[in-house]
This record gives sequence, C-alpha cells and structure tokens, in this order.
Amino acid sequence: MILFNRNIGLQSRIHTALLFMLVLLSAGCAGRYFHDVSLPQASERYDLSSLPYTEYWSGIIFNGSKIGFSHFSIKPSRDLPGHYEIRSEAALHLRILMADKKVSMVSYDLVREDLSLKEFQYRYDMDGSRLEIYGSCDQEGVRVSKESNNNVSADIIEVASRVYPGSVVYLYPAVHGMEIGSRYSYDVFDSESQSIDTVRQKILAYQQSDLFEGSAFKMETQYFGQKMTSWIDASGKPLFEMALGGILLSGLESETEAKRYLLESSMNKDESLLDFCLIRTARPIEQPEKVTCLEVIISGIGDDFAMPCDAGQVCVRQGSDVHCTVRVNPPDEEVGRGAGHDRPVDEYLMSTYTVPCQDERIASKAAEITKDASTDLEKVESLLAWLKGNIRKEPVDVFTALDVLEGEKAECQGHAYLYTAFARSAGIPTRIVSGIVYAADFKGFLYHSWAESLIDGSWISIDPTTSQLPSDATHIKLIEGESMSSLVPMAGMIGKLGIEIVELK
Repeated sequence: MILFNRNIGLQSRIHTALLFMLVLLSAGCAGRYFHDVSLPQASERYDLSSLPYTEYWSGIIFNGSKIGFSHFSIKPSRDLPGHYEIRSEAALHLRILMADKKVSMVSYDLVREDLSLKEFQYRYDMDGSRLEIYGSCDQEGVRVSKESNNNVSADIIEVASRVYPGSVVYLYPAVHGMEIGSRYSYDVFDSESQSIDTVRQKILAYQQSDLFEGSAFKMETQYFGQKMTSWIDASGKPLFEMALGGILLSGLESETEAKRYLLESSMNKDESLLDFCLIRTARPIEQPEKVTCLEVIISGIGDDFAMPCDAGQVCVRQGSDVHCTVRVNPPDEEVGRGAGHDRPVDEYLMSTYTVPCQDERIASKAAEITKDASTDLEKVESLLAWLKGNIRKEPVDVFTALDVLEGEKAECQGHAYLYTAFARSAGIPTRIVSGIVYAADFKGFLYHSWAESLIDGSWISIDPTTSQLPSDATHIKLIEGESMSSLVPMAGMIGKLGIEIVELK
C-alpha cells in the first residue's frame, strides 16, 4: 500500500501491497506468449515421497527490475514418520522516493502425507520490525499465537474440515492428479491475515512458452476474492507466473540468479510501484487540506464491494461506478447514520493485537498525555500534538502500536495504530479506516490509513499522520479495520481504480 502524508510528502506502506500484488495473478497478455500443446499420454499423480525435486528458487520482477526472490524446499520429517517439512523464504527489496524498503519472510510448515497442516511457524521482518506467528492444527481448529515487541496473543480458529498451508497451493493439484478441466477445493490458512479461506482451482490448458522450459498446466486459482494464474509442471513446480498485465513476473531461476536482485535492486532507481498505485485525476486539487466537500465518481470497484457510508461519506452505486460525496461537516439529517452505529460502541474500545490499548506501556503513556484534558476533544487534541512532536514520520513499516511507541517512528498506518491505542485507552471509541487521499504533489490519490473517533456522539474523521482534526474531505474511506485480513477486499482494487472529480468546495 502506498500511503501519503502532507507534512513530509509521500510515505510508503509497501508490505501489504506487495504481498497482495504477488497473489493478484492474472492471465494478462497470456495469448501473446503461450500456446496449447498435446497432453502427455498418461496423467501423472505424485505423492510427496516421489517428487522429482526437493527445492526450487524463483526470481521476482516488477516492471522490468528485479525486486526479490523466493525459495521453496520439502523433505521428510526426521521426527514424525509420514510427515513432511516445507520451508520457504522470500525477500523483497525496492526503492520508493529514494528510500530503501526491505521485506522478508521465513516459513515452516509440517504437513501430513495428504498435505494437510499439522504445525507452522512464520517470521516476517519489515524495516527492522519483526512478527512471529506459530501454532498447530487439531480437531478443535487452528491454534494461532502471534508475537511482536513482547506483545503476545493466542487464538483458536474453528474449522469444519482439514486445513492446508498456503505453501502447498501448487503441490495439491499434483498430488491429486492434473487434467484439463480438473477442479480442486480446499481450506487454506493464510499467514498474512491469520484467517481461513477456501481455495478453488481449475486446470485450464496444457501449454508451452518461450518464457519457460518444457510444458506446463495453466491453472487458475481463486483465493481471498482474487484470481491467480500460474503455469506449473506435473509435479507441482511453478515454472512461471504473471501478474498485473505483465508488470509483475516470477519464474524459476538458479539460487545465484535469484539472489542477484540484492545488487540490482540497490542500484534500481525506478519507482514504478508508485506509478502503479497512484490514481491520477484530470482535475487537480490545489489545496486538498482545505477541501470541506468532495463529490467524485469512482470506477473499477467490484460489483460485490459495498462502499462504507456514514454521516461524512455517502456513496451510491450507479451501474458499474460508485458516486461518493464526502463532507467534513455533514448536514444535520445525516448525523447518526451509517457504518458503526449499528455495532456496539464497546467494540471500538477493545484491546487487540495490533492496537493493545490495555498494555501498560500504552495505558501509562496515554494517561500522561491526557492528564490535563477535561473533555474527549481535548484528549484527542493532546494525543495528536504528542504524536506530532514525538513520532517521526518515516517510511518504516510496523506490526503493532507498540512497535511505533518503542521505535518512535512510523508511516501513516503506524500513526493510526498508536493514535487508536492511545484513544481507546483514554476511553474514546476509535476505529482505524483505510482508503485513498489526494496528494497534491502527484496530482492524484494514494492509499492511506487514518482513524475515526466517537466524540460527543458523532464519529469524527481524524488523520494522526497530518494532525488533521477533522480530516479534509479528500479522505475517501474504502474499508474499516485494523487487522491484515480487513485489507483483503482492498487488495483487488490496486491498479484498477479511476476517479473523476465532479465537485469540490
């Protein structure tokens, strides 16, 4: 996600965007590079003990520049007969606005012979912040624990059937046999969002291409509302992947070739990710921070996506487009309507892993900051002033509000995390929202996160990154939520949205 704040220009939040970009695989310009060939006489079906490989490496290219690699390995477990250890790692490195962004992931999955998940352990590193996720699967469900910056939480996700790790989405068809027209459906535990979703796959064709050696099955996968297209051989090895109309590519490489990105990405000055995420408008907004009413027509939003509506934002679908009006000061008849008012207010006072408002470090600091405030509005003003003076605005990714408090720096989502944790600790119902905001320097909208607090009976939009109270009307809300899974619906919009400015005041 590319995030913006007007005090220092553009900030970046690439973690979610890149992870979701890597799953937004589409056929793109497939017809230009691929052609059908005859199927082998007999359909092969592999079990894990007969796989013709134990590991493979892939390089990741974005808009012609290498930005990362991934590595996959599988071997029998020494401790548990009939089980297999799948280890994966991935690393991304790119530059945006002259800042280096580094994201890495290391995963371990212990699976049974049918590929179902038994135990797992994942580690994510983003710009120095680390998140560890670990757990196991049993008859009661998926037991998940998360740990970051001494913040630990545990949960159980109930499931109705066996669950598989995301690392086996290519192996599953190979184990069950592949033929054109074959379909597969199974539940997968997604480590990024810590949730379960049903994966649906279909074999579309058997093809050859100049982009990879040999022949491969073309497979379409539906996962978390997105469609992925890949070309895999009969043993489940992904030979080639294409995303975003050919902008994002992944293909098999040697270990040396895959890791060559470390040098190439450090020398790469291309900022195509910014160009891809930017939503340009024909009509510029010269002083967005002063806009109190904005009327727009948004295209590219899926038919099944409902734009959030409340007192400050009213959206109506018009065919395939959505007409939205955002007001800083809504009319009296709109106050009290919309998202959040039909949900318990206590929900927005809860302590969560991302927003641990009951943690002693958060609670004591919030109490110190607001000790002289007598009203909720004064508390919010004190919190915004403290954030402005104590948290540096830097393109640094974080996992929780504690990461921001300890590191004393963050981009916009980190500012929203910490503000929300402080506000909830101070007794102010607050929620995190994400969407788009206008960036005057780039003459378009960029993805952003901010907050909404319930003050004197009304939900007020607040931007902790820019200290805006209330936020200007170029803040167009797409989703509400602080968890990674809440961002899933927005992933499919990146690179697809268009905005026409109808009126602004």
